[in-house]
Amino acid sequence: NRKHDCLILSTLEELVPHDHLVRKLESTIDWRFIYPMVEKLYSQIGRPSIDPVVLFKMIFINYLFGINSMRKTCEEIKVNIAYRWFLGLSIYDSVPNYSTWSQNYIRRYSDSNVFEQIFDRILNQAVSYGFIDTESVFGDSTHQKASANKRKSVDQEVAVLKKYYEDDLKEEINQDRINHGKKPLKEILEPEIIYDEETGEEINTTKTKHIKESTTDPECGLFHKGEKEKCFAYSHQTICDSNGFVLVSETVPGNVHDSVSFKPAFDKLKKKFTDIENIGLDAGYKTPAIAKEIIESGIKPQMPYKRPMSKKGFFKKNEYVYDEEYDCVICPNGEILKYTTTNKNGYREFKSNPNKCKNCPYLSNCTNSQNHTKVVLIHVWDRFMEEVEEIRHTLGSKEIYDKRKETIERIFADCKESHGLRYTRIRGLKKNQNQALIIFACHNLKRMAKWSWYFTKKSPFSFNFYEYIINFLDSTFKKVILYFKSTTLSTNWNLPIGRFFLV
Repeated sequence: NRKHDCLILSTLEELVPHDHLVRKLESTIDWRFIYPMVEKLYSQIGRPSIDPVVLFKMIFINYLFGINSMRKTCEEIKVNIAYRWFLGLSIYDSVPNYSTWSQNYIRRYSDSNVFEQIFDRILNQAVSYGFIDTESVFGDSTHQKASANKRKSVDQEVAVLKKYYEDDLKEEINQDRINHGKKPLKEILEPEIIYDEETGEEINTTKTKHIKESTTDPECGLFHKGEKEKCFAYSHQTICDSNGFVLVSETVPGNVHDSVSFKPAFDKLKKKFTDIENIGLDAGYKTPAIAKEIIESGIKPQMPYKRPMSKKGFFKKNEYVYDEEYDCVICPNGEILKYTTTNKNGYREFKSNPNKCKNCPYLSNCTNSQNHTKVVLIHVWDRFMEEVEEIRHTLGSKEIYDKRKETIERIFADCKESHGLRYTRIRGLKKNQNQALIIFACHNLKRMAKWSWYFTKKSPFSFNFYEYIINFLDSTFKKVILYFKSTTLSTNWNLPIGRFFLV
């Protein structure tokens, strides 16, 4: 058979297509940056080890091309000339065994921060190219199904963890209570004092709660959100820039709420970048604590309208007006609700006069209370929520928030579909954090490689004049819309470009 007996007199360099992704990856970054990162993890004596650059390139092939199995990756490298070229292996060189990566991870990389260093190095390379735009950043969280059966679990009693903002909130609550002539609270989470039976020492414990803990992977959490199926999972709190490059990622158990895991990721972001002006977040992050954290950092939170969570047929919260001068709330019927206390959750309580309420014509639309008393709650940090609403109504705010679907949501979709973010086959929080960093590093690397290849390899004669005209007219039209929105009261300027420019 001619097909099986033909001889190929060619080099690997000639066989790999000039526009293959591996060529773009190789030309984008100098992979020797890995050597100083792992130097301390290798012994200076003994037999020579497998080149660490080859090992890490193998894991990049694993996730970049969506193979998601090191055993299968090694089999693909054996027969794929482009992969061999990328690894620097000739057609006669043997491919490292699939267990080699596992053993190197166990013995060298598991307790190191080399994965975070690789992620940061690729991100810094994108910064040097000028691809990173941090004027507006966008954050969200996505879950990754854990390698754990939801039917194999036990009920565990765990302590309620103290929230990061609790000390600041307690100080604000006590100051508010003092201003109203009330005694300050002792503790928000009251500790219970018990004694160790063996030593007799005092042990302070806090309130506890019951959770489902997987017997297969105890470090994951039971994820349940909206109509999605319950499953054990890990959540990845991620923030990206306007150009779709991942800036930071923090992995937590799936039962941790997005608003709780936001703080560590946001702290990392502020350390890396200091020129951020806006951050776009969905309604799940619209809480007083997060609004305070962002605004005090000098960044504008771009958040959507959140529908009031009042019962159908009842007055909405914004229909009760707070009067700052007299420190009271005025109901829709014009009656006054007086301040009574500030509770341990940080809410000021304003209560109505039941003698007036029982004869009110709007009672059925106001409260179902048996004693005819309406209670309105206003958070001590409500001023930050009001500032968020003011920002939402400023010019250009909606356009910034709308970019979420083009950036962070598209990143999650691409990584789940192409880079193995949908499911995980490894167990443990640390391992999944490292895996997420490699996946997002792959996303950044592929994006950077394609962009740099486009700008450096594109022929000057391939300039598309038609495309340039279209983009110019589109940007000009958007500026015209923003100008008329700011100078007129008309809301009918969202017209398609074809109505004005026929191209």
